[in-house]
Amino acid sequence: MAEFLSAEWLADLDAAARATPTPADLQVVVQQIVALPDGGEVAYEIRIAHGSMRVLPGRSPDADVTFTQDRVTAEAVATGQQSAQAAFIDGRLRVGGDLRSVIGLAGDISGLGDPFGPARPAASEIEGPHA
Repeated sequence: MAEFLSAEWLADLDAAARATPTPADLQVVVQQIVALPDGGEVAYEIRIAHGSMRVLPGRSPDADVTFTQDRVTAEAVATGQQSAQAAFIDGRLRVGGDLRSVIGLAGDISGLGDPFGPARPAASEIEGPHA
């Protein structure tokens, strides 16, 4: 399995996304920003449009919603050790953008199942700095 948050890991997410059929009328861009211990960040977007889904590295100029968290939180959510909802309530996950529009799409998004399951790391597979 590719190292969590690496370019290879993002490519694995993209491959899983491309293999997931999506409703043709579902359009949303979700930005993920993970703050790293060294002051850097890993940013990527999940773009669903026209019956397809992609995961693309970098910041999106047209994200509908942005989720920002530190690496520890991103690891906990990615491995299932903490839900995104719990991280938000704890103040470890910040949300920006038009959350109402994304909530309106929740049924369509949840209908996609778990497209990133094949690329999801187990807690024991996470490598790198954890501070």
